[in-house]
Amino acid sequence: MKNILDVNDLRKTILRMAFKGSTVHIACSLSIVEILAVIYRSHLNYDVKKIDDPTRDYLILSKGHGVMAQYACLRELGLISKQDIENYFGDGTMLKGLSDSRVPGLEVCSGTLGHGLSVATGLALGAKRNQTHQKIFAVVGDGELNEGPCWEAIMFAGHHKLENLMIIVDKNNFQALAETKEIINQENLSKSIESFGFEVLSVDGHDEQELDTAIENLFQSDTLKPKAIVANTKKGYGISFMEDSNEWHYKRLDDETYQAALKELELKK
Repeated sequence: MKNILDVNDLRKTILRMAFKGSTVHIACSLSIVEILAVIYRSHLNYDVKKIDDPTRDYLILSKGHGVMAQYACLRELGLISKQDIENYFGDGTMLKGLSDSRVPGLEVCSGTLGHGLSVATGLALGAKRNQTHQKIFAVVGDGELNEGPCWEAIMFAGHHKLENLMIIVDKNNFQALAETKEIINQENLSKSIESFGFEVLSVDGHDEQELDTAIENLFQSDTLKPKAIVANTKKGYGISFMEDSNEWHYKRLDDETYQAALKELELKK
């Protein structure tokens, strides 16, 4: 991909969609902006003119409630129009509040947490058996890892040595109703994933260079292990009054908060 996908612009698009649609899941979309931007920009073999090419790499957004971040990327890549953004959650829109494979550019329906990672693992197995050298990325949430199917997929990937699979965990330390550690403590998350036969790196999930280097190094590794990156992020990153504030999982923007958020992004230019 070209050197596009400016993270400030992506955040503005997320805010625009959330404001126009008066919808939720803002903070959990903001935390994955750098992750998606780096993958699309530098690591995905993906032709936007041939989105159904069977030889393409796959980007699976398993935490499907963060889909506004992916919509923002697809807008920059030309797969979603300005009208789609302006009409988010409006009558006749094709864009839903969760990832839906019927939307061009989205690979899975992943409103049910844990489902997308299983699909990604199956795609990785198929690609390995067909010797196509396709890369499969799966972006999951740390709260999502409470789901049993995630660990079944992780065990399966480790057993079959799916070295073409990369899981990126958006470790923003929150889930819908509380801090993740209050629900199930994930203090040793990297070691837990590593114990199932993965090669794991922990990075700053908002440092684009660090993410880029980690992805590159893992895929250049000589091991036959599947890959994982634990990306340490902040929920609501980029907007000061949303950062680490779990109320913005379900809170909606009004005129005042929308303008305040946009102003912060403008000052970062």
